[in-house]
Amino acid sequence: MKLIIQIPCYNEEETLELAYNDLPRHIDGIDTIEYLIINDGSKDNTAAKAKELGFHHIVSFKQNKGLAKGFMAGIDACLHLGADIIVNTDADNQYCGADIEKIVRPIIDRKADIVIGERPIDDTEHFSWKKKKFQHLGSWVVRVASDTDIPDAPSGFRAYSREAALRLNVVNAYTYTLETIIQAGNNKTAMTSVPIRTNPETRPSRLFSSMWKYMKRSSTVITRSFVMYKPLKFFMTIGSILMLAGAALGIRFLILLGMGEGDGHIQSLILTAIFIMMGFQTITIGLLGDTIASNRKILEDVQYRVRKMECESGKPADLIYSNGKAEQEKAE
Repeated sequence: MKLIIQIPCYNEEETLELAYNDLPRHIDGIDTIEYLIINDGSKDNTAAKAKELGFHHIVSFKQNKGLAKGFMAGIDACLHLGADIIVNTDADNQYCGADIEKIVRPIIDRKADIVIGERPIDDTEHFSWKKKKFQHLGSWVVRVASDTDIPDAPSGFRAYSREAALRLNVVNAYTYTLETIIQAGNNKTAMTSVPIRTNPETRPSRLFSSMWKYMKRSSTVITRSFVMYKPLKFFMTIGSILMLAGAALGIRFLILLGMGEGDGHIQSLILTAIFIMMGFQTITIGLLGDTIASNRKILEDVQYRVRKMECESGKPADLIYSNGKAEQEKAE
């Protein structure tokens, strides 16, 4: 069984060695462990540092494309390189490398296809109280949207089986953490979480500049993912509220009309018509969205089959691969 540990990197020359030294060299049940970095258009010497350290594979972008694009490029590379299990971790050594064995164990034992590392959020000293509250809130919203019980949805420390990785899709450019859980939950993928440890902070987060910006982007991702996979439920709820509001105003108007006071409340009748029409149109949008979602499931199945064939054929043309150790030996 082959495990590839991927690390998305953007200007990580200073912290990459710390993360590399913390990676496991042997795990029971794993025959081969390889390391891969995604050099997301770094302006420093991240790629050169990775080669110096001995990373087996490097995927390079000429310019920065964002965390989500880098994550999916790494997943695609790992699949083409024959990985049976893929672990994603951070270059700033936020997560304890020794816990990689813990998150791959449920996959080795065939108990899950996706394993999320659950950080001790409340005990993490460099997390502000606002960040702790928002992390818990975001995880709760994702649990509701995905019908799962994952306690730490924003955690980027996770493991995927080959089958789960082949079915991954990320459409937003911001982050992959929330969307992939919602997708996996709606696809009924076997998913679990395990408690992990974290290391002291080595640098501030680069994913967002402020907590409110993080909340805004995360809310957009969650809402978009929910609408993609459950459009009928989403729009039916909104449409029903609008129609109930219209019905309530209509009943109020009829009561006033029966009391002989309807002449002065014609506005209620107009609002009744507006709300009911808006509700009907919203529900219609939900029905159309449900049809599109059904087609999406068919397309995802087609994409899965095509991706599986591509991964058996060789390297993708749109990525640059290099083997750090081989290049070092050749240079010497």
